[in-house]
Amino acid sequence: MTRPDPRKTAALSAALSGAVDLGALKARADAARTASAAPAAASAGSAPAPDNGSAPWIVDVTEASFQAVVEQSLQVPVVVLLGASYSPESQQLAASLTRFASASGGAWILARVDLETAPRIGQAFGVQSVPTTVAVAAGQPIDAFAGPIADAELSQWIARLLDALRERLPGIRAGEARAGAPVEVEEAPEDPRIVAAEEAFERGDYVAAQGFYSEILASEPSNELAKEGLAQARFAERAEAVDPAVIAKADGAPEDIDAQLAAADAQVAGQMVEEAFSRLVGTVRRVFGEDRDRVRAHLVGLFELFPADDPRVAAARRSLASALY
Repeated sequence: MTRPDPRKTAALSAALSGAVDLGALKARADAARTASAAPAAASAGSAPAPDNGSAPWIVDVTEASFQAVVEQSLQVPVVVLLGASYSPESQQLAASLTRFASASGGAWILARVDLETAPRIGQAFGVQSVPTTVAVAAGQPIDAFAGPIADAELSQWIARLLDALRERLPGIRAGEARAGAPVEVEEAPEDPRIVAAEEAFERGDYVAAQGFYSEILASEPSNELAKEGLAQARFAERAEAVDPAVIAKADGAPEDIDAQLAAADAQVAGQMVEEAFSRLVGTVRRVFGEDRDRVRAHLVGLFELFPADDPRVAAARRSLASALY
């Protein structure tokens, strides 16, 4: 079964404000994408000197040097570790990230921030706990997580980040070409509860899958895999029962809320994702009260089937916000 990325993109509405000139970065983004791939940290005059003993793509960042480091996210992702020297968890995560970055060949940059000496950077990201890790690309935060995580999960997070950005940031492939053997990590054991839910899903028993995922969430409300699995199982149950003819029915009866919701499900199931999102945003604009809340909730549920950084989701969220406010 294929699931969306299990780590949701963090909402960082005030990220980088005051610390980085995002307008200038955006203006240079197109030109940077067409530049020849080169070691990102070797850009003349753009990066601070690396700390002693580190690869050039591992830097300890100050408030003064932060913008120069983030500017390199036009070429490769910058993983910003926001920690503190008093935090053992920060030191643990810093050691793991440093090890992975050392072997990356510069496919991504590790920017280590000590919030005791650079508090404004933490304020710019809205950090609420340490350690917090934020991925930045093209001058914008695109993903984040709080706290330390196992090396196997961290390796997977980095791999997903590079896979998502490889075609857009020119320095990733160059760094990967320079990299040596990948860092070996012990595979995390599979959660037998998740395995049971996935097996139920794969045999088409979507009700049973929902039951397994719901049981997990009853004791672990923040379990992201269970949240995403439950959303997909619920959708699969609906999509299995929907008649594709409902799309034509909904087109002819824009006031029929049930038809609009069913048609959107049919369109998502048929890979017409943007059309489904547009249909429900348009319905939100036409209805009010409980009907509007119902349509909005259904649309948000469809968003949960996709990675949060999916451009179709991002565009539809903006359209939904415009329709609501």
